[in-house]
Amino acid sequence: MEARMSNPAMLIPEAMQALLALARSTREAGVPARTLGLVHLRASQINGCGLCIDMGTREARQSGESDERLRAVAAWRESSHFDRAERAALALAEAVTRLSEQADPVPNDIWDEAARHYEEQALAALIIAIATTNLFNRLNVTTRQVACEWTPPEPSA
Repeated sequence: MEARMSNPAMLIPEAMQALLALARSTREAGVPARTLGLVHLRASQINGCGLCIDMGTREARQSGESDERLRAVAAWRESSHFDRAERAALALAEAVTRLSEQADPVPNDIWDEAARHYEEQALAALIIAIATTNLFNRLNVTTRQVACEWTPPEPSA
């Protein structure tokens, strides 16, 4: 596969800076980094974003995530590798990612279970992280960004 164009956010540096700042903001709001990595991976799997799956898996491994858990994300409901809070986050990630597939895209049972495990600020961060992943997925899938070829921009001083 060949990319159709450069990543749109790379072509508009202010956009990339804003997206990276948005992603950074979710990391300090009470959701474990491992959980954020899991929801990123699950949303990217649903959206078929090879680049985000590749990057997310590599980043998760570097942060100490096990291969067993990473392999189990696609079938998290059938796996014993995830605790209740992670399961709630994964269910929320699936619902938010698949908004158009149901009349009630984020049903109360999914919302209530997530709210049971995460304080309001952490829940807000989780929602923002899922939405940000979906945005990156849409940019990458639309332009056919190739996994293993993209490198993140250097942080600005």
